[in-house]
Amino acid sequence: MEYMFVLLLILVVAAVADLRTRRIPNWLTYAAMGMGVSYHVYVDGWQGFLFGIEGLSLGCALLVVFYILGGMGAGDVKLMAAVGSFVGPKIVIVAFLFTALTGGIYAIIILMLYGQSKDLFLALKTFMFTGKLIYAPSQNKKKLPTLYYGVAIAVGTFITVMLYRFNCMNFI
Repeated sequence: MEYMFVLLLILVVAAVADLRTRRIPNWLTYAAMGMGVSYHVYVDGWQGFLFGIEGLSLGCALLVVFYILGGMGAGDVKLMAAVGSFVGPKIVIVAFLFTALTGGIYAIIILMLYGQSKDLFLALKTFMFTGKLIYAPSQNKKKLPTLYYGVAIAVGTFITVMLYRFNCMNFI
C-alpha cells in the first residue's frame, strides 16, 4: 500500500500544477507512469509488467476521446494513464467513474457560481420530458471558466484509493 501514498502525492503535485499553470507537466506524468509500471514489475515480474501496462493503456483510453474532441488537455489524459499504471485496469475504471462524478459536480458548481444554474435546470427538465438533451446557455452571461480536470482526477482517484484501502470495493 505504500505505493498508493506515492500515487496520492503525485496527484497532489498534479492538481497544484494544474491550478497554478493550467498544465500538468510531462516530467510528472511520464515519471509517474514509469514508477507505477516499475513497482509492479518489481513486485510481480512479467505479470506485474502486464498489470501496469494494462492499467496505463486503459487509463489513457478512457480519456483520449475527450482530448481528441477538445474537451480536455493531454496532461489530463496522461495523468489518468499514470493512475492506471499504479492501480491497474480494474481499479482505474472505478477511479475514472469517481473522477467523472467529481468533474460533473465541479461543473455544476461552476455553472451555479456563474449564474447559469437556471439554464442547466431547464436543460434537465427538457431532458426528463422529451428524452433529448438540449443545453442552450443564455447569451448575456459571463464566459465560463474552463475546468481544472487534474483536480477532478486527483479527487476521484483519492476517493477510489480510500475506498480500496478500507476494503469498501468488494465488487472488484
